[in-house]
Amino acid sequence: MGRGSYTASDWSKLKNSRNITADASASQLFQKNSVDERFDPRFVNVRESCDSEDSPEATPIIIGFDVTGSMGYLAEELAKNSLNATVTNLLEKQPVTNPHILCAAIGDSKSDLGPLQVTQFEADIRIAEQLLDLWLEGRGGGNGGESYHLLWYFADKHTRTDSYEKRKKKGFLFTIGDEPCHMELTKEEIKRVFDDDVQLASYSSKDLYKRVSEKYETFHIFLDKYPQRTKSVVDNWQQIVGDRFAILKPEEVEYIPHVITSIMQIVNGMDKNKAINQWEDAAKQVVSRALATIRFDREKKFLFF
Repeated sequence: MGRGSYTASDWSKLKNSRNITADASASQLFQKNSVDERFDPRFVNVRESCDSEDSPEATPIIIGFDVTGSMGYLAEELAKNSLNATVTNLLEKQPVTNPHILCAAIGDSKSDLGPLQVTQFEADIRIAEQLLDLWLEGRGGGNGGESYHLLWYFADKHTRTDSYEKRKKKGFLFTIGDEPCHMELTKEEIKRVFDDDVQLASYSSKDLYKRVSEKYETFHIFLDKYPQRTKSVVDNWQQIVGDRFAILKPEEVEYIPHVITSIMQIVNGMDKNKAINQWEDAAKQVVSRALATIRFDREKKFLFF
């Protein structure tokens, strides 16, 4: 997938047709009350990002966001502003070639009915159209974490990209949420969520992260909603992804597009200070703080993890 191109007029038409207004709530924007079979991983063999005449050098980008009980504001922000702003930034600043974007809704594989939903890789307004057709289940298990690692498993086992297969060039994967990541994914959870039969009894999150990182530059954006829990959540993410996580406050979610774009630019060789200083003052300050946890080696041009 990934044909066509994204335009401002298409976004304007979609806003009008789907009543995407400043006052719209998450429940008004996301009207599904169950998982759409199109996005259920049990019925998805593979998601493909393929080169085409429109996208001769496609770059796969996966953006997964937490849809458990506390995270409705994130889905609302993505629908109203941040997804469109992210696509616009990528097209204007071109940190990568021909972006193909897949969106994913993430819940809890230990408790939720639809713990993972995945759209297609798209290059046009279907990116936003499919986002709005995801189900905000709004549950989560109250069990000390969410299943962000489901998206890593899916990207490793169920995506195929010309970027990696033809050019050995990695795509990008971002998860966004305010909880720790469960430390393992069990055989039973994999069967229930993906209908896959696997050999091991369980897979550690750290191993799943390492596996997906062979194909995707993989990061987590931690929304620091509960200051009393910051250290424990940061410790959890450091154990799994090392330094590949950024920190934002919930009131700073509008700057997610700036953080995503800056990370891509830095990975592809831009000086970190230049990536930060390109933004207006408010965004510049937020991006600088968000990226403070990511160490960048200027000479070797890679991010540690």
